[in-house]
Amino acid sequence: MIDSNLISAAILLVGLGIVSAAALRGWNGWLQLKTRELEHRRSDLEGGAPSGMARIEVADLKERIRKLEAIAAGVDL
Repeated sequence: MIDSNLISAAILLVGLGIVSAAALRGWNGWLQLKTRELEHRRSDLEGGAPSGMARIEVADLKERIRKLEAIAAGVDL
């Protein structure tokens, strides 16, 4: 007859295998996501179309320059 401890150990081992497989699959998915993000950033740096965040930063810098020029000219905003 099979001992109950042996059955419990087998169930735990199978459960550990399932959890490990799920964790490995999640890790691989995360690595693929980060790889795509790096490729996207690299294409932006190599002259690709600017991302939305870069356009916002450029617009913010232009607004700051406009305000500084107005201050230098003595114009109140």
